[in-house]
Amino acid sequence: MDQFKGQPRLPKFAVPKRYDLRLTPDLNACTFAGTVAIDLDIVADTRFIVLNAADLSVNDASVSFTPRSSSKALAAPKVFLFEADEIMVLEFSEIVPHGVGVLELGFSGLLNDKMKGFYRSTYEHNGEKKNMAVTQFEPADARRCFPCWDEPACKATFKITLEVPADLVALSNMPVVEEKVNGNVKIVSYQESPIMSTYLVAIVVGLFDYVEDHTSDGVKVRVYGQVGKADQGRFALHVGAKTLDLFKEYFAVPYPLPKIDMIAIPDFAAGAMENYGLVTYRETALLYDEQHSAASNKQRVATVVAHELAHQWFGNLVTMEWWTHLWLNEGFATWVSYLATDSMFPEWKIWTQFLDESTEGLRLDGLEESHPIEVEVNHAAEIDEIFDAISYRKGASVIRMLQSYLGADIFQKSLAAYIKHHAYSNAKTEDLWSALEEGSGEPVNKLMHSWTKQQGYPVVSAKIKDGKLELEQSRFLSSGSPGEGQWIVPVTLCCGSYDVRKNFLLESKSAAYDLKELLGCSIADGSGKNDAACSWIKINVDQAGFYRVKYDDSLAAGLRNATESKSLTSIDRYGILDDSFALSMARQQSLASLLTLISAYKEELEYTVLSNLIAISYKVVKIGADANQELMSGIKHFFISVFQFAAGKLGWDPKQGESHLDAMLRGEVLTALAVFGHDETLKEAVRRFDTFLADRNTSLLPPDIRRAAYVAVMQRANKSDKSGYESLLRVYRETDLSQEKTRILGALASCPDPIIVQDVLNFVLSDEVRNQDAVYGLSGVSWEGREVAWSWLQEKWEYIEKTWGSGFLLTRFVSAVVSPFASFEKAKEVEEFFATRTKPSMARTLKQSIERVHINANWVESIKKEDNLSQLVAQLSSH
Repeated sequence: MDQFKGQPRLPKFAVPKRYDLRLTPDLNACTFAGTVAIDLDIVADTRFIVLNAADLSVNDASVSFTPRSSSKALAAPKVFLFEADEIMVLEFSEIVPHGVGVLELGFSGLLNDKMKGFYRSTYEHNGEKKNMAVTQFEPADARRCFPCWDEPACKATFKITLEVPADLVALSNMPVVEEKVNGNVKIVSYQESPIMSTYLVAIVVGLFDYVEDHTSDGVKVRVYGQVGKADQGRFALHVGAKTLDLFKEYFAVPYPLPKIDMIAIPDFAAGAMENYGLVTYRETALLYDEQHSAASNKQRVATVVAHELAHQWFGNLVTMEWWTHLWLNEGFATWVSYLATDSMFPEWKIWTQFLDESTEGLRLDGLEESHPIEVEVNHAAEIDEIFDAISYRKGASVIRMLQSYLGADIFQKSLAAYIKHHAYSNAKTEDLWSALEEGSGEPVNKLMHSWTKQQGYPVVSAKIKDGKLELEQSRFLSSGSPGEGQWIVPVTLCCGSYDVRKNFLLESKSAAYDLKELLGCSIADGSGKNDAACSWIKINVDQAGFYRVKYDDSLAAGLRNATESKSLTSIDRYGILDDSFALSMARQQSLASLLTLISAYKEELEYTVLSNLIAISYKVVKIGADANQELMSGIKHFFISVFQFAAGKLGWDPKQGESHLDAMLRGEVLTALAVFGHDETLKEAVRRFDTFLADRNTSLLPPDIRRAAYVAVMQRANKSDKSGYESLLRVYRETDLSQEKTRILGALASCPDPIIVQDVLNFVLSDEVRNQDAVYGLSGVSWEGREVAWSWLQEKWEYIEKTWGSGFLLTRFVSAVVSPFASFEKAKEVEEFFATRTKPSMARTLKQSIERVHINANWVESIKKEDNLSQLVAQLSSH
């Protein structure tokens, strides 16, 4: 019996083929009961059947196995539940006959409040609070609903029957085949599903309205929302129907099911979940309200819907063999969601915004405590932590890098071949490489090995010496430490113009290239002798490669001038800025050189570039303040001078026919000016907010600038005048729109008064904030509020751990509160506090957060040594 304990995978004696599952949820008592009959193929001699079960009570007397070859059922005299391993072991008194048989079990469980397994969510209907029942099984929680082989490779078909109150809507993966009403109860039977993994099974029972459409080939598409909210699903409905048509073409395989339902769930831990035929979402990721949602909300709905629908092929039809290959699902769906969104909304220039995905991936992968894309997973508890920026964002970025190297057509044809070949089964990373290698004739496996099997990425250092371009690669670490590793780097470079362009692979540690031979040009050295030479060299054109570039001083100066004169594309202006920021943090460049580069962006108007610059400015102001508090106001003043130009051009009010990107940018620029205490911005924001309080439909505060106004109100709030804070809480309490609630939560803690921050953090844990949304309240904690947040986290840890400890949201509390610190003492304090309080599902996040504190602390030390920073900042502000 003990041989089954502590194993990462289930033994292979028995293979499930089909589940006949019947469930009866009780929404008042928050319990459920069920039976399951599983068709099993016994493929090896065994007296045991081992499967997954967790948090379930199994009725021992109901357990039996009936081989097809005989009508006699075998009882299992011994049934063991090993809670730590989440397995159930059935021991039979004789060897179970080979071949197919049926395993039957009866069980019951609780509809939990942990947003995983079979759980309850709450909503209001006609002023009355009600429960709904929802499933969330990825990665390994189907076992909390019914005993099963809860591994992605154990695919089977599912025949589901539900017994529910007659007045409720009951949905599952497949369409309904029969509904029998018996008094106030109805029995709903669904079509049998195609072969699929347990983590994709889905059930929702509650009160909903829907809107409906069809794809061009007749697949029924519905968006469900709470009663009264269905109309907010129209935009997602339009995107959903269009996206299914688009992916049918791109993957050259039709969508495999007869219908797709998309449903907004009030309590939902992730953003969305791609269950086959029944995709569940947070309300903020599916619903769009013409009057009260911002342009950024619209974009989020489009990309999330496209991401989840991509999974219907990449993940559901072809499934990863084990969680080590999670990135195949997530990286791919992230990349292809941009492809779909770009096809539907070309004016959004969404590929430029893809850079934000790459940057998030680069930021996390610059840590020593990162992990490879393909990560060994030994226990179910470790899976949650790899749903991170490496699996999604680095995964998507290396796919984009490979697609740009192989070419779009070859890439698409090879993908279609891969999907056809592995449909209804499982695949590993190597299977994708083989398909791309076959389609392109390129050594894809060798090329990609270094990007998925080892963690980290290179920084390519570039310098010009004696007419030669010298390149050298080494692992980039944000800590500035030297790192191990070597990659096959697809280098793209332009010299002086985008017409002069070269692509090649850097396979060695370093190499030198004769510029005349390579590009037919030389580089200006400032001596005036070779003025015909090109004035700049940009490496990693379009930021297509997942690496950073460090230029020597003369090359950097050329790029700074090219940025100022707008000779570079917005994508390349973004790349130069982001690399320079990362190199400054790693102490490979001074803060002075970063600020000097930033001053070249004073007339920047491109959304993606400015959005990244704003994110960088928040970090630089805080780190500058940690180094020298007098520097703080100087740096704030400098950034106000940088953002004035864009603010002046955009103004406060939307312009007729302006772009979606300008609408998003206006909100971000005004928010930044408010955070940095720009007086005119604060006054105007408060004026508009006051009008909005009197009339929620005023045109003076459109959704795109609400966050800016809310942040401005909180900058003015303090313990002796809480009126603005209290007004904002009133707006929070009166709105029914999740997007508005999260917008307010994200602004509250930006208050510079620690006493108000303390109030906000306590509010975040109150019943007024849904558990999934609490982390929004931590996201914007002001520099002045950090200590309060850390004391609060320690004081409330037991409660936080109990409430969020079984899912990945717990890790967000840790990273949000710990990562902003910048002293070695604080890192030690955090380590000591968590020494006895950590657990496997948060261990990696904790290490990453502490590493970030060390990186910040070292950066602060190096800034303290920079002379004349204050003078430079003053000088740059006045230009």
